[in-house]
Amino acid sequence: MPLTRPAPAANRLLVALPRKDRQRFLAGCEPVELAFAEVLTEPGERIRHVYFPTESLISLVIPIDSRASLEVGLVGDEGMLGISLILGVEISPLHAVVQGKGTALRMNAARFRRELAQSLALQRGLKRYLYVMMGQLAQTAACTRFHVVEARLARWLLMTQDRAHSDAFHVTHEFLAYMLGVRRVGVTKAATALQTRQLIRYRRGDITILNRGGLEAASCGCYAADKTTYTRIMGQEPVGLR
Repeated sequence: MPLTRPAPAANRLLVALPRKDRQRFLAGCEPVELAFAEVLTEPGERIRHVYFPTESLISLVIPIDSRASLEVGLVGDEGMLGISLILGVEISPLHAVVQGKGTALRMNAARFRRELAQSLALQRGLKRYLYVMMGQLAQTAACTRFHVVEARLARWLLMTQDRAHSDAFHVTHEFLAYMLGVRRVGVTKAATALQTRQLIRYRRGDITILNRGGLEAASCGCYAADKTTYTRIMGQEPVGLR
């Protein structure tokens, strides 16, 4: 639902634009409040809006079959939803669901294409972000195949913390199992191991990260690889770097 007050341009992709381009782009956006578990796109459906999160967090999920799915990416204030439009593709490849409620800037797809045609700076920035997203998708595929659940959970918690800008957030065992593509018992075992090491506190879906450095050590190398790619391609430090 649209907000009644304007939202700040806290999205990193938009902040990086030259002032003139940014002001023109923001004039075509509307601030919206995204609700937890709200579905924004479905695979095969036409993209009607693009979203630039400012405080919200969007999970990108690929359905495997009628019973299983896997999260392949996260979008926070470092990115956008609807990036395939820069390739001229208007069909969504993934299921996008709000994982963390909060604000975002939304623009209809037709207006976005017009803005894209007018701004070379916007084209350059979004093409670089598309490269980063491709890297994240490939990294997640390798991570899912070769790394144990505990390390993958640590990576996921770090990625979520980065984009939520908070040490505490709410997520259930069921949702974690859904995101990681494993059975609930696997998530329980991995979360218990991290809690035993006093890296996190987890109770009734409320997670608090107690030791970020320890959690980074527990994570697989995919988390650091993602950060390195973001820094190298986007020309700025990735979110959450401490």
